[in-house]
Amino acid sequence: MKKAIAFFQLIRWPNLLFIAITQILFYFIVIPFCYNQVGSGESKISGDVFLIILGASLLIGAGGYIINDYFDINIDQVNKADKVIIGKYINRRSAILLHATFSFVGLLLSIDASAKLHNWYVALFNLIAILLLLFYSTTFKKKLLIGNIIIGLLTAWTIFVLTVADIRFHQLSNPAWSKVLKLSILYGGFAFIISIIREVIKDMEDVAGDRKFGCTTMPIVWGIHVSKVYTAVWIIVLCGSVAALITYFLFFKWWLIFIYGIIAVIMPLIYVIRKLYRAKNASDFHQLSSMIKFIMLAGILSMIFLIQ
Repeated sequence: MKKAIAFFQLIRWPNLLFIAITQILFYFIVIPFCYNQVGSGESKISGDVFLIILGASLLIGAGGYIINDYFDINIDQVNKADKVIIGKYINRRSAILLHATFSFVGLLLSIDASAKLHNWYVALFNLIAILLLLFYSTTFKKKLLIGNIIIGLLTAWTIFVLTVADIRFHQLSNPAWSKVLKLSILYGGFAFIISIIREVIKDMEDVAGDRKFGCTTMPIVWGIHVSKVYTAVWIIVLCGSVAALITYFLFFKWWLIFIYGIIAVIMPLIYVIRKLYRAKNASDFHQLSSMIKFIMLAGILSMIFLIQ
């Protein structure tokens, strides 16, 4: 029983659930909303193809979490010794095998989806995602900025994969797909920025272990104070962008999403800035990281307001 619990902790099941919720809402709400707005046509992505893409995303994500923990064993022994799983509940060889299996099956599913869609970009970019997750874990995570940017891009990709799957090469100006693209840019951009914010906060939380093993993350190279300022600037940018967007929605009298945006996104972001200023230890930064995850979920759940 302990090994089963450890396995689900290793693959970060709450994060995988978040990926599933994001793609389900985008497929069942955002894409139909765009096609209904145009009044004709339908998505290229059938229900069975969507399930294949979702399965591929979850398997690739799970494989990425496993390989990340595999290469972080020493650092995690310092930063969060009580949460180390590989070597304690699951041996290193099994972890590598799980990573390889999940990533390979995820790639096979991506190829299957691409074949059904006659669109090989899904398989190509999912292969790139697998490689990025591997190199992130071995190298980029320990480097200044690049690791944070990679995670931001991969987070945004969980949304863009459906937009890419629905692309019509002979009809790029298709009005429905253009709307899908615009909304994927909005939500993908939100996911990218808030992931950047969370990754820097996590770097501040893990600074003790990272410094011990020679990492060159932002808090180590530039210091905690500069990292706080950098994070705060991104939060302000995100607040301003969300405020402008929900204000635009008032022209359509979408009062509910306006109120929701203020209460569920903007106000919590302002709270995070205040707490960030006072944060001093790993526990403080961990609380901020959890708060950012809540804001990310709140932002994605706003897709519900597009139900017609």
